[in-house]
Amino acid sequence: MQLNLERPDYQYFLRGADGSAALVNGRRLQASFVIAPEALVEDWPVRDARALVPADLDPILALAPELVVLGTGATQVFPPPAVLAACLQRGIGLEVMSNAAAARTYSVLAGEGRRVVAGFLFG
Repeated sequence: MQLNLERPDYQYFLRGADGSAALVNGRRLQASFVIAPEALVEDWPVRDARALVPADLDPILALAPELVVLGTGATQVFPPPAVLAACLQRGIGLEVMSNAAAARTYSVLAGEGRRVVAGFLFG
């Protein structure tokens, strides 16, 4: 059987993530970041989902998502209700999960051509 590496037809692709790092376009990122199919915002200054405030979502919301996937590290940690409300008030879905699950979800949605933006937190 022959295996071929298929590259997505968008600029930034995520190969995976865990609680300590993510692999974006072959680069290992160990600081929090925001990714969309056509954008990468490195060194997002957020480290803990419990400490998120609505203004921390500005780099994500600037990318006009229909859905936000938030990877909160090695485990799922929900942000404060005000952060969830900031997305819902704009009609944007917000899914919170571990980094590994968020990476899989983001990749599927991006591959489907959805307007998805993901934020990954690393403490």
